[in-house]
Amino acid sequence: MGAITSRMLQTATLDFAVDEAGSGPDVALCLHGFPESRYSWRNQLPMLAGQGWHAVAPDLRGYGGTTRPVGRAEYRMERLVEDVAALFDALGARKRLLVAHDWGALIAWQFAIERRRDLDGLVVMNVPHPAVFRAVLRRSPRQLARSWYVFFFQLPVLPELLLRARGAQAVSDAFRTMAVDKAAFSPEVLAHYRDNARQPGALTAMINYYRANFLSLAESAPTGRIDVPTLMIWGEQDTALGVELTEGYEPYVRDFTLRRLPGVSHWVQQEAPGQVNDAMTEWLRVNLVPKNCGSEVSNPSGVQA
Repeated sequence: MGAITSRMLQTATLDFAVDEAGSGPDVALCLHGFPESRYSWRNQLPMLAGQGWHAVAPDLRGYGGTTRPVGRAEYRMERLVEDVAALFDALGARKRLLVAHDWGALIAWQFAIERRRDLDGLVVMNVPHPAVFRAVLRRSPRQLARSWYVFFFQLPVLPELLLRARGAQAVSDAFRTMAVDKAAFSPEVLAHYRDNARQPGALTAMINYYRANFLSLAESAPTGRIDVPTLMIWGEQDTALGVELTEGYEPYVRDFTLRRLPGVSHWVQQEAPGQVNDAMTEWLRVNLVPKNCGSEVSNPSGVQA
């Protein structure tokens, strides 16, 4: 049940490279961030399958083995939200759980706000609700300074050149520099992310998430209260996003649970998979029980020793 397999999944929008574990109509869709890939969920997929979910982690639009459309407009938020709906539909989902980190979490917030498909639960990691982020930016020069890279990515060509230099060494540095536990990012793990970034057109696609959505995300906050149970897991040692972004959710989320993890960086599900999986397992057992859930799992964390 917990073994991870890979395949190409054809949807109404694109062809997605996916890793998956488990089966059935209760779908847990795991969305990665920048500059990650579906591989970032390697320790969560078996745990979710053990809880009865068909756990699926796609390479997002433009990443890894997934179709890589050309042009900035192809990476606007409406396209990214459409992809999530298309993935759920292609998987035949009747029960839907979104699990998301970084850019994936930003897409997940928007998907939940728009109610593009009914969700049964939402798990977000180290990215705030857009309205909370906007409010903090207005009053916090420190957070504005922390977000310098968003402005840098608006430049043409130069970000790609710098990230691609020396075999995409800057991609490795993004993980190792920010991580508290450097051992979580072995040479093999970092090589995977560098290889992904070095594929033709990949870096432009990845950076286009920032370019295509910069003005719309800066100018208007999405409206609509999220009614589904929502878990936020937050590594407190995030150097890009401050812990103040975990506060003030009452107007935006009806059923909100926060789990802050001290001594853990932005790369929370990769750096502290045991803590993340335990937090998710506890929350899932209270809030969501899949129809195909079996007996008690002997290793709820799902992390291999």
